[in-house]
Order: sequence, then structure tokens, then C-alpha cells
Amino acid sequence: MQLQQLSTLLLYAVLAAVSYAAAFALRFGGVVPPQYVDVLIGSIGLATCAKLAACYWFGLHKGFSRYLSFDDLIVIGKATTLGSIALTFADALLMPLASLPRGVLVIDWGATLMTLGLVRAAPRALRHFPGFAAAGRGPRALIVGADDDGEALLRALRGSRTAPRRVVGFLDADPRRQGRRIGGVPVLGAADRLSYWVARLHIEEVLISGGMNGRDVRMLVDAAEQCGVRVCVLPSYDRLLQGSVAVQPRPVAIEDLLRRDPVQLDQASLHGFVGGQTVLVTGSAGSIGSELCRQLLALGPKRLVLVDRSETGQFFLERELTLGGSGVEVTAMLADMTDVDRLRVVFDQTRPDVVFHAAAYKHVPLMESHPGEGIKNIVLATRNVAELAHEFDCGTLVMISTDKAVNPTSVMGSCKKLAERYVQARAAAGRRFITVRFGNVLDSAGSVVPIFRQQIAAGGPITITHPDIVRYFMMIPEAAQLVIQAGALGAGGEIFVLDMGEPVRIVDLARDMIHLSGLREGEDIEIEVVGLRPGEKLYEELYGDEETHAPTSHPKIMAAASAAVSLLKVTRDINRLEALANAPADVVRAALGEVVPRLESQAAERRAA
Repeated sequence: MQLQQLSTLLLYAVLAAVSYAAAFALRFGGVVPPQYVDVLIGSIGLATCAKLAACYWFGLHKGFSRYLSFDDLIVIGKATTLGSIALTFADALLMPLASLPRGVLVIDWGATLMTLGLVRAAPRALRHFPGFAAAGRGPRALIVGADDDGEALLRALRGSRTAPRRVVGFLDADPRRQGRRIGGVPVLGAADRLSYWVARLHIEEVLISGGMNGRDVRMLVDAAEQCGVRVCVLPSYDRLLQGSVAVQPRPVAIEDLLRRDPVQLDQASLHGFVGGQTVLVTGSAGSIGSELCRQLLALGPKRLVLVDRSETGQFFLERELTLGGSGVEVTAMLADMTDVDRLRVVFDQTRPDVVFHAAAYKHVPLMESHPGEGIKNIVLATRNVAELAHEFDCGTLVMISTDKAVNPTSVMGSCKKLAERYVQARAAAGRRFITVRFGNVLDSAGSVVPIFRQQIAAGGPITITHPDIVRYFMMIPEAAQLVIQAGALGAGGEIFVLDMGEPVRIVDLARDMIHLSGLREGEDIEIEVVGLRPGEKLYEELYGDEETHAPTSHPKIMAAASAAVSLLKVTRDINRLEALANAPADVVRAALGEVVPRLESQAAERRAA
């Protein structure tokens, strides 16, 4: 037993003895009759031992926590009750001629319960007093939001030794909360009076939850800048409850400005879709693939199979998912999607029920230079996965597509368009094969946000390809959640399109990142326009000219529809491109332009413009 635990038991022994003596005094009005003094002296050791044994049995000797919950109080009550029962039986067996007054036993139970509860609550209570804990040190701060998130942030800050803050008030727009107190801290009013409270209370910092909507974050950042205070972000309520993150305020990032309201998912349908199934994810080491795996793991599949050709990525992802303690069997397998023989071995060994096909190249300019590789890694890989899903009788295949497949002007977009056609054609043959299409995900490897971060860190310039270029963005977790939800919705043959919100001008994204870095455009760093890259469009679209679209049962998922696709024709087109995959780049591009005509016509329009 550790020294700390021995010290705790010694403290409990003192408290037990004092409570027992106090029970006698209270029972007899402050003066214990002489005949009961002997009973007190003779039984105090027995009472102390009985209570200590109960405390030890319920683990109360394992030290004090800075947090005290209702469950902790229940345990203290059980230990106190067990100790009193043990004392009662011991009294009847060992002291039959000088039994304890029953009033003493009742008072002793109450006194012990009260003293133990007070002592166990002391660490938490002290954290509320300046000079004893973090709550009394650090910058003076306001928390925006007096809801569960705000209360959790307050409790977390009071228990934090690494991020001390003096929280002096809450701001909340809900009039029902205004005027109340949460943990002794007043709810002052709405955030639109931020400047008033900053001046009156000498505020140095405004704290927000990591789950706050991006529009609200932007307004707060602008208001706080005018007041001369900083805005910091703390983990969201859910993540604090999970205990998966440290309570460490961080500066506002570009992701916070673009965050949308949390996705509402049909959990019953998701668990019915994935729960108890063997689920295989291709491209599992990529940004979307790895997040799909994390989200799928929480839905209770029987087995999760990770398939990718990146050895390092697979190693770290398998380790992360296995250490999570979900109880799900996680299997990482190395395979190239273009190697159909190796993929057949993977399917044969794992026999998946559900397949998510996320493996693909994604960088447009590289595919322009290497169109044959795009055909192999996007078109042929999709064909291989779909054929094997058909051969091994998989229940569902979900292919990840991109908005670049809509009216494509690039090799990558054309390859994705052809992959969409093949999956649709396979679905027409009676398979539950589904396509999910969406735009850019924020902060994926090699995307615009990490590139801008690198350029800012290097002192600039930040390079954009055109001042009017716009893109759709969504967070990686949101995209993964909606992909799984779309998979649960589909009957087969659908192209589901995710709601991407409003498109973002890339130049505005660059300016936001400059501003959040504490720099000034034109003074500290420049934005330089370098011209559109090969295959790049000024704006992306979510629906093709030939497509119609309709709502689904989920507000953030739409269904696109187009003319039926012939499996025979699309297979013939793919076979032709496969034969040319290693030909010179201009030959491959020309052939691809014949299969997906929009490529050459729109590329010509772009060059003419």
C-alpha cells in the first residue's frame, strides 16, 4: 500500500473516532454518564476498525479526487452504512452486557457520513477560492454560452493545473439563463454587450467551446478584436466528457470559422447498417478513409478491415484504433487497388459485408501530367473493387466521389466521372452499390489550408491561382459521418450529394488565415496570384447539366439522378482506356476525352478564356 493511501486511512481513523465520540456527546446532551464513558472507551477501537474496513472495502482509501460526483457520494453512503451494520453486529456479539445505545449508532452513522463527505468534497470546494487553486489565477475570462458546454468548461478550468483562468462571468443570449449563477459565476447577458463587460470587468480573454458554429465564432472574433481581447477555444462538451483531451485553450483556427452545426444522424439506421458486420475500407490511411474508420468503429462492426498500400499509414491507424479499446477486431492489410489478384486475396480472407471505397488520387495537376496513372488508380481500381464486391456477394458498396466529376475539365474529374458510371451500371445489375459525392474537406493532406499554413510560417507569399476562385469545404468528420449515413439510406444505384454549405472564396480563406496569425496583408505578408493550374476550374459544381436532384430523408443529403448507364458500354470504355494506360500522356488524354466528352470541350473553353 502506498504512503498516500496509508495517510488517507489514518485520517479516516481519526474522523471515525471523533464522529463516534461526538455521537455519544450528542446522544446525552453534551455530558456522557459515567457508566457510558466506559462503554465509549471500550468500543471506540472497535467502531474505528469497522468503519476503516468498510472504507477500505469500497476503495475510499485510494486518495482524494479534485472531482466529486453524485456517484462518489453514493459510495460514501454505502461505506458508512456497512460500517454501522458491522459495528451493530460486533456490539451484539462482543459486548452483550454493555450494549451501545441505539441512538448513538444512528447519530454515529449520520456524523460519519457527514464528515467523510465533507472531507472528500474539500479538494473540489477549495478550487473555488482564490489562492487555493487555478480558479484564482490566470487571466480574467468570460465564457460564451451558459449551457452544458459552458458549465463543463468552467468545471474543467477549475480542475486544470495547466490552464488556470479566472472566470468572472458567462455571456448567453437566452434571457432565461441571464441573472442566474453557474458554479457561483453569474450569467451577465448576451454576447452583443461584450465590449461593455470587457471594460467593466477588465476582461483579458473570451473562451468558447470547440463545438461553436463558425458564424458565431467569426462574430465573436471580430467583436473581441475591437475590444482588444483575445478569443481562445476549449474542447467541446462531448470531448470533455470522454476525457480524451487536455483542457488547454488554443487560438482560434480557420477550422473554427468554417465549422457548421453538428450533423444530426439517424443512429438506429447507422447501427443497423454497420453493427455486427464485417466492414472493409479502401484508402484507409488517407484523410477521409482514416476518419471513416474512426466513425465506423463507434458503430460496433464485428470486424473492421483497413486496406491501403501505405505501410506507415496503416501501422499508425491500426495502432490508434486498437488502443481505443472498442473490442472490435481491427485488421490492417496492405494492397494496391490496381492489383486485382491481391485484392481478391483480401476479399477472400475477410469476406466483407460492407465496403467503403475511398482509395484514389486527388491532386488535379499531377493527374494532368500523368493521366495513365489516374486511369489506373481511379477508374481501374474502382472497377476492381466493384467486381470483387459483386463476386464475393457484399451487401453494400459505397464509393467516394468528388465534385470534380461534375462537368469535368480535368483528368481527375473525368476519371471519377467514369468510376461513377461503372458503379451505377453495376448497381443496375441488382447490387446495392452507391456513390457519395462531395467537395473539398478542410485540412486534408496536401490541401489548401496546410499549404497556406506553411506559406505563412515561411513569411509568405501566400499563393492563390485566381482572385475569384471558389471552393466548397466541409470538415473531415462531418464528411465521414454523412458518407456512412448515405450508405445506410441507399437502395442501390444512387449518387448522393452532400450539402456543402456556401462556397468559400479562396482569397477570403487566405485573408482569414493571415488575420488569425496576427499578421497584416500587404504589410507583414503578401497574397500573390499565380494563375490557374492545369485542369483547375474557377468554381466547382455539385450537379451535372444532365442530372436532376431531389431531397432524401436526411436534410444534408441530396440524390442526383441521370440517364441509365449501360454496363456493357462503360466496361468497353474502361477496357479501351486500360489498354492505353501506359501510352504517352497526350494519347491517354485524347482517349479519355472521347469517353468523357466534357473534358476536351471545357478544357478548350478554359484555354480560350
